[in-house]
Parts: sequence; C-alpha cells; structure tokens
Amino acid sequence: MTDKKKKPTTPAKSSGKALSVAPVKKATRKKYEEQFFVDASKPVWNYSLLTEEDIRNYQAGTHYRLYRKFGTHSIQVNDIWGMYFCVWAPNATSVSVKGNFNDWKNHEYELYPRWDKSGIWEGFIPGFKLGETYKYHIVGFGGKALDKGDPFAFFWEKRPQTASITWDLYYEWKDQDWMKKRKKHNAADAPWSVYELHLASWQRPDKNDEESYNSYDTIREQLVPYLLEMGFTHVEFMPVMEHPFDGSWGYQCTGYFAATSRFGDPQGLMRLIDALHQAGIGVILDWVPSHFPYDSHGLYMFDGTHTYEYADMRKGFHPDWNSYIFNYKRGEVKSFLISSARFWFDLFHIDGIRVDAVSSMLKLNYSRKHGQWEPNEFGGDGNLEAIAFIKDLNETIYRDFPDVQTIAEEATDWPGVSKPTFDGGLGFGMKWMMGWMHDTLDYFKFDPVFRQHHQNKFSFSMMYFYDENFMLPLSHDEVVHGKSPMLYKMPGDEWQKFANLRLLYTYMWTHPGAKLLFMGSEFGQTSEWNYKSELQWDLLQYDCHRLLKDCLKDLNGLLRREPALHVNQFSMDGFEWVDLNHRAESVVSYKRKGKKKGDDLLIILNMTPVVRQDWEVEVIGKPYSAEIFNSDQAIYWGTGNVFNPDIRCELVDKTQKKYRLTVNLPALAGIILK
Repeated sequence: MTDKKKKPTTPAKSSGKALSVAPVKKATRKKYEEQFFVDASKPVWNYSLLTEEDIRNYQAGTHYRLYRKFGTHSIQVNDIWGMYFCVWAPNATSVSVKGNFNDWKNHEYELYPRWDKSGIWEGFIPGFKLGETYKYHIVGFGGKALDKGDPFAFFWEKRPQTASITWDLYYEWKDQDWMKKRKKHNAADAPWSVYELHLASWQRPDKNDEESYNSYDTIREQLVPYLLEMGFTHVEFMPVMEHPFDGSWGYQCTGYFAATSRFGDPQGLMRLIDALHQAGIGVILDWVPSHFPYDSHGLYMFDGTHTYEYADMRKGFHPDWNSYIFNYKRGEVKSFLISSARFWFDLFHIDGIRVDAVSSMLKLNYSRKHGQWEPNEFGGDGNLEAIAFIKDLNETIYRDFPDVQTIAEEATDWPGVSKPTFDGGLGFGMKWMMGWMHDTLDYFKFDPVFRQHHQNKFSFSMMYFYDENFMLPLSHDEVVHGKSPMLYKMPGDEWQKFANLRLLYTYMWTHPGAKLLFMGSEFGQTSEWNYKSELQWDLLQYDCHRLLKDCLKDLNGLLRREPALHVNQFSMDGFEWVDLNHRAESVVSYKRKGKKKGDDLLIILNMTPVVRQDWEVEVIGKPYSAEIFNSDQAIYWGTGNVFNPDIRCELVDKTQKKYRLTVNLPALAGIILK
C-alpha cells in the first residue's frame, strides 16, 4: 500500500540564532514613545490588537474569533515588521517571551498587562520572525515561576519538545466547488458512511516503528484514492490537535489551535483536507472540550492558579482520565473553547466535529461516587454551565457554518441531544447510537443457535431510534483493550466468522442512521488496533479479507445509489418492520423506504448457518422483482450457491396490495430486494 521508501516530512525548526531586532531610527523615537507610552529602546513595545469590545465579549464568553487576536501574529507597526503576542494570565505578576532567539533567558522580553485588569498580557516585538520557538515565562500566584506554551499557538515543536512556534496559516484553497455544494453532501438526508482514521497508525513508513510517521502529504497520496475506491462519503480523523503523549490517541490535547507537528506543518493538513474535498469526501475532526492533561507546558495551573480548570476538584478533576475539566462558567474559557471549534471550520474548511465525551461534561456525578460531587443549584446532577456552553457552541457553529454537522459522543439517555436548542435540545446535528452498538455486538457474539432467545437485543434499537438523529458507530473503542477485533467478535469457524461479519455490515448499512466504521474493520483485521504499529495491510493478499473489503465497498455503493437507504434515515417514514415472528429460525425482515414507492427496499437477514429454500414473506405495497445484494455471493467469499435470479411474487390481497414473496435465503447472510 504505502511507499516504504518515503520518509515523513519534519516540521519547521527554529534557527537557534539570536533574534535580530530592527533598530528604531532616532527621528521616529519620540513618535514611538508618544504612541506606546514606553521607552522605545526596550525590546517590547506596548501595543494591542484588542478593542474594548473584544475584551467585553471575551469576558462574557461570547468572543468566538479569539484566534485572530490572541496568540502570536506577524504584523507591521509603523513600517516595522514584528510579532504581536497576547496571552491571558490573570494572576501573573509578570509574563515574558523567551526562546531560541534569546537563549531562553527569562525577563528580557517582558509583556505588558492591560490597564483594564482583564488579566491579558500583550506586546509587540519588532523584528521577531515566523518559525521561531518560544514559550511564556510566567511568574504566577505566590511567585511560582512557570514556562508555558502558547494556548493559541498555530504550531508546536514535535514532541517530546514542548515549545510553541510562531507561524501563519496562509494557504490558497482549491476546494471552492466543494464549499459551494457541500450543503447537499453534509445534509441529514444525504448518505453518511464515515471512515474513522488514526493518522499515525493507518500506515507508517516503518510499520513496526512507533516513531515513524508519514507526512500529511504522503497520507494524502495514499488515503484519497483509497477512500474513493471504498466509496466512503466522509473521513473522521481522531484528534489531530497537538498533544504530548501518543498513547492518549490525541484525546489529551495541549494545542487547541494547532495541527500536530508529527506529520508536518499546518499547511500539510490543509492540503490533505483540500484534496479530500476535491475528491468529494467530507472531513470530520474529533474535538475534545471535556478535559485536558496536566503536562507542565499546557493549560493546567496556567498562571499558578486554576485558570482554565475548575478550582473545586469535585468538578475540576476527571478520575477516569487523570486529567482536568474546563471551567465552563468562566467566560474567558468558554470563549477559548468555542473559538477553537470555530477555528477548524473557518481556517481548515472542515465539515464537522465529533465532540468527545459529552456525557462526562453533562453530568456532575459522572464516574463519581456519593460524596464526590455536589448537586447544582436546583439539586440536580446536570452541569448547568457545561449545558449552556454546549448549546452556545452548537448555535454558533450552525449560525456561521450552516452546511456542516456537529456530532456528539453521548452514551446516556440525556434527552434531546440532537434536537435544536429552540426546541429544548442541546443542538447537535447527530448523536452516536451507543445502545445500538452494544446490543448489536452482544447479539452477534452469540452462537447462532442461541440467537432466537435474544432477538429483542436485535430489534430494540428501533424502539428509541426516533428520539435522536443517530450515527451507528463501530469505532476504535470497540477494537482495543481486550475487546478483540471485529472479525474475532464473531462466533464459529473461519468461514462463519467472515459470513457473520458480512451479515453484520449488511444489517448496519441497511439500518436507519449514519454509519461509522473504524479503519481496518473493512477488511477484517485479525488483531486489535495498536496505535504503535500500522494496519495489517498484508492480510489483503488473502481472498477472505480482500473480498470482505469488496463487500463493504459495494454496501457503500448501495448506500449512495439507493435513496431508500438515506433520504428518510432520521424519519419515521424511512423504516418498517415486515416480519419479526420467526424467532426460532432467527430470520428477520424489514423495509427501508424512500420518498417514492418504487425506491423501497426489502431486507431479509438469516442469522443462522441454515440455508432456507422457498422462504415466504408477505409485504404490502409494490411487488419486489430483483435481488440487488446478497452477502453470500462468491465475490465476497461467500458460497455463491444460494441466490434469487427470479423472485416468485404472488398477489394475495388486492385490496391491501399484499404480496407473498418466495425467496431462497443463504446461511448467515442478508439479501436486499427491490
């Protein structure tokens, strides 16, 4: 698959040389002193990009473009180019900039605190260039000295180095056609087949070396044609925001405005997204506003106090992930987070965010025992500040980018997660259907002889499906930590495992809702996902794996071509049970319905390894005359022995338009009739 000779690109490195600051001419010295109210011979000028309105909105939690003002920006002040720095450290007594440019000395380049007591420190350093490493040296509460990366940095050093890098995000996009038309592609009635991807371990230059990374450009060259071949409509990247620890998979983030430097510079990610868009593929990013790590260069105790996190550890510490929870009550934190989400839509043209761990944000008692949490002001367990934040987040994204989607990973029965805020909901566009995932995997793990006793697990999802706009997830979480890969969740011998997995995918792709599948599951990985290596691409030399991949590809094709599989995927008009009365045989059938009667599909699933010839099923509506999919076909590594070239269709009740179909059902397989 990948060209093993190619090496990943490396991020831009700082020169390591002292900064050459542009001298100030004597004739203009007085002008500078009058404008900046500071001795212009000092290396930092008292200069601000912020207006009073910026400050008001920032503190109120309603400034959603902070990345255009905070952090570092290369600007020209009175004909002199340099770098503007802006950072929030409300309990600091001094903040200075240091880096390779001054041999990492403290207090040489001191920033200025704003007069309005906003806690913002800023300044302009003449001559400061792009591509320089830097940190903020903060003397915080109680005189504690801290060296912190820039919360708004666009680029960071590759770990284990932890400095920020001055950078701009200039890029000439070529995806104008996509951006004009993506509203239709990302709509709720469009086909949604999402390929979940971990950039580092999809492919590596050296598959056994966890320090080996492909560049964004190499990933682009390999990924775009693969997704086109497979027919996925979208790709979801596990977190690409900068993070210090590979073992967190990106979910312990330190750089909320920076693409990770493991694969190159930010423009490399832009080129990847641009190419995907030009190929007609949408891009979703995992985004983590629920918690952050305690690494010393990150957000934790940023100015020596609990700046970004709650001070009360009953709310501020996450016991599951040993990390810290954002203080959603603080306006500055809320502005920071919503600005981060908006940043990726604005500057990286993404089509959606999947918001991680929403359940943990909503519940004050999440993973906490009695006495470890305090009820809200109404005596309940909801985090009212987090709820308000989530609603504002979704309202902002859909207001500014109406042709995208926000997707919640939320595993409780919290009502209205994907309902509009004006209707009392949280405002997400979709929600992961975790109940479907658990019930479905439990059902398919049973030996087929016992499935007749557990049909309720199979059918229960439609009891609550219409409560939300659901995405069906078979994600990375289901193939790690001893849960086994998808293939080995299936019972039986080798043939039965593959037949069961094809049957599961047939069920998933014909169930209402969007679909998400983790990388490697499309061809039947035989080992659990390991972020340190790459996928088992060598398995594709075997027919069983290669043809399973072809089966998934054809299901994606059906999803795109057949309106019944997507136009009503969140509507009660899109699904109808036909027969659930054959528990003993473990045969079920249902309709997927489009807006036109002629588009309707009949799906029949045989959950046992018993071939059933001349199976009868009665349907109301129009006759079905063609088998358009059969998961037991030889081209998918099935037997190819049981199929339906001609379907016997008899009108048994003219008034009701009831037809009796007689079909042949292959073992452990699903068929689709039209």
